[in-house]
Amino acid sequence: MRRRNNLSLPLLSLLVFSLTLFQLNLEAQGGAANQPPAASGPVTPQDGAANPAAGTGQNSTQKSTSNSTSNATQNEDSGDSGVFVFHKDVEEVVLHATVIDDKQRIVTTLDKGAFNVYEDGHPQVITSFRHEDIPVAMGIVVDNSGSMREKRQKVNAAALNLVRASNPNDEVFIVNFNDEYYLDQDFTSNIGKLKEGLEKIETRGGTALYDAVVASADHLKKESKLEKKVIFVVTDGEDNESAETLEQAVRRLQAENGPTVYSIGILEKEEHPKHAKRALQIMSERTGGIAFFPQTLDEVDAISRSVAHDIRTQYTIGYKPSNPKSQGGYRQVKVEAHAHSYGKLSVRTKSGYYAGTEPPSGGQ
Repeated sequence: MRRRNNLSLPLLSLLVFSLTLFQLNLEAQGGAANQPPAASGPVTPQDGAANPAAGTGQNSTQKSTSNSTSNATQNEDSGDSGVFVFHKDVEEVVLHATVIDDKQRIVTTLDKGAFNVYEDGHPQVITSFRHEDIPVAMGIVVDNSGSMREKRQKVNAAALNLVRASNPNDEVFIVNFNDEYYLDQDFTSNIGKLKEGLEKIETRGGTALYDAVVASADHLKKESKLEKKVIFVVTDGEDNESAETLEQAVRRLQAENGPTVYSIGILEKEEHPKHAKRALQIMSERTGGIAFFPQTLDEVDAISRSVAHDIRTQYTIGYKPSNPKSQGGYRQVKVEAHAHSYGKLSVRTKSGYYAGTEPPSGGQ
């Protein structure tokens, strides 16, 4: 994930170079005073020998933690921050589901017995179930192309209100994109920092929507231990710059334990935005989210608050697939809900997932 400010790297290199010279000078002075025997060989600073090994071990641990769906490191770390972390059974598939009645109202009073889960048409045994407002890891991904110039103020305000209406323990990052994408604020729950990230506006260039969404999904998977992951994306046009195609982006999003996508398309009627609308609908619906297409910019704020409500009222359902995940391949998923006190219920969750190894990403 690119960061907009790359000045830290040369500054760090200069600091390391200066410290090295200082250390060599001290060694030379110490060597002259102590006069070690010639047979003892060169003196190796202990810190210099230890740091590379420590760095290698740390990177290896971090990589293992971010790529594993269930390991001891995550379990040990789970109590540090007091939030719900991702430490499910490695064979379990986890679904986040919203239940809607025939009057389009969210239903929040069902128990485990009300649900049936099917994978590729075969009934599955539910192994875990809960209905709690758990923290989520969320990427807010906002179009920064030239056509968004007059819209960003209201969009930014809506994005911040989404965070305010969400669980206070959520972890949120900001990605702004035009023909490139930038991580302008990494994970935080600080409204002030998120506001600063959203205000890094340079409305220009095209729209690399798919690249930005894929990079955000990768960042969620690699850098957050929270089980529940969401991408909230706002754009006003069709992708015209991405290296990723829509099909590639959807496949990345449908990787095992991938994020739920909620999208807002602020699309001008005179531009005939059929492709843009279709892309947002596919990315959202196949991951269990919703695509919104407001008639006016003033509707965006209310939509953001409804997204927060949707996320906080979901059921979390786990099952171990009867077809082992080691077999790989795409699996269709369907969840049904029934309750005597309600009429027809519909369940919104992801439509399927790719078991096993994910395809490589074109993003960075």
